[in-house]
Amino acid sequence: MNLEALNRYQPQALAVLRIVAALCFMAHGTQKMFGFPASGGGGGFELFSLMGLAAVLEVFGGLAILLGVFTRPVAFILAGQMAYAFWFVHVPMMGQGNIIPVANGGDGAVLFCFVFLYLVFAGPGAWSVDEVMKSRRSLVTA
Repeated sequence: MNLEALNRYQPQALAVLRIVAALCFMAHGTQKMFGFPASGGGGGFELFSLMGLAAVLEVFGGLAILLGVFTRPVAFILAGQMAYAFWFVHVPMMGQGNIIPVANGGDGAVLFCFVFLYLVFAGPGAWSVDEVMKSRRSLVTA
C-alpha cells in the first residue's frame, strides 16, 4: 500500500470527519429544540437552562464546525461541553458514578469530545471557511 498516496488525501479525510461529526452533533441539538429527528422527547426545551444552552451549542456550534468557520475555538468549546455532559450528566445517571461510557450512555459524548479536541489541534481540513480565509489572507500579504 502506498502511504504517500493516502497522505495526499489527509485534508479531505479530515474535512469528511469534521462534516459528518458536525451533522451528527447538530441532530442532537435539533432533537432538543424541535423534537426532530423524533426521539420520543424533546422539542419543548427552555432556552435559559442547561438543556437549552446545550441545544444552542449543538445546533449553532455544530453549524460552525460543519462550515469550518472558527473551527479551532468552537471545537474547544464543544469538547468542553461534551466533557461536561459525560461527567455531570452521564456518569451520575447510573447512580454510584459508573464511569464506563457504554454502561452510562456516554459513549457519544466521549467520542464527540475527542473528535472536537482533535479538531482543535488539526484544524478544519479541506473545504472550510477557515481555509478560504487563510488563503485570502496569504494572497493579501503576498
